[in-house]
Amino acid sequence: MNNFKDKVAIVTGGGAGLGKTICEELAKLGSIVVVADINESSAKQVADEIVQNGGKANVVCVNVSNEQEVKKLIDDTVFSYERIDYLFNNAGIAIGGDARDLTLEQWKQVLDVNVNGVLYGSILAYQVMTNQGFGHIIYTASATGLLPQPGNAPYCASKHAVVGLSSSLRYEGADLGVKVSTICPGHVQTDIYKNMKVVNVPNEKVIASLPTKAMNASKAVSIILDGIQKNKAIIIFPTPVRWAWRINRLFPRLMENVWVKKIRDLREIRQEPLSFNDKD
Repeated sequence: MNNFKDKVAIVTGGGAGLGKTICEELAKLGSIVVVADINESSAKQVADEIVQNGGKANVVCVNVSNEQEVKKLIDDTVFSYERIDYLFNNAGIAIGGDARDLTLEQWKQVLDVNVNGVLYGSILAYQVMTNQGFGHIIYTASATGLLPQPGNAPYCASKHAVVGLSSSLRYEGADLGVKVSTICPGHVQTDIYKNMKVVNVPNEKVIASLPTKAMNASKAVSIILDGIQKNKAIIIFPTPVRWAWRINRLFPRLMENVWVKKIRDLREIRQEPLSFNDKD
């Protein structure tokens, strides 16, 4: 079964990481892919490679935290193709660290992209899809949208919001022909954690603290696209993440030591911020 052939699919954050692999796999399955990313050169490289391999792709430079830019993305796609079959709300950023070290501006930066950026795309595409009577909205959340993540609270809060939005919209869209799915993966081989800022922790220590085992991005996308074709509500993988989610829901006290250990491990590599006198 291939539900993606000749379908129009927008992928935000399509210029790198999981979004890039989603674009490539959709193109292989025959989709017309709109590669949307704030980094136009990265998006263009992805689209050029798709076209060179015989696929169909278009490039849009968009900052998802800008409502008007997202509106233009949706409007231009409808104008060009007369429909939207899939919207992958994939763009996201992370700024981590001990919550006492984070500024409100850093919180707002994460929430603007991960929550507002998702909201703009969702609502505008949802209106198009309810009018045309079909469509599928997909959210890249995270295992962090189902579980706590001490040391990465802004990202965790944003992904919990995404899960709540998508779960609600799924049932609103059910009678209107609009499907909604949420992706909640564990650690996948992308650069999000390597590139993320962790306040008061050197980047090399962040990289060293990452799990040694991560799922290959192509394998992850294969699971994602299979789940979308089956119209799964939440696509959770790999298996240890599903078990952690179930245990945390049913026996939350059993997991408390895990979450406490995570923040203690971060504090082991955290550097004390400079005081005012130290700066002098």
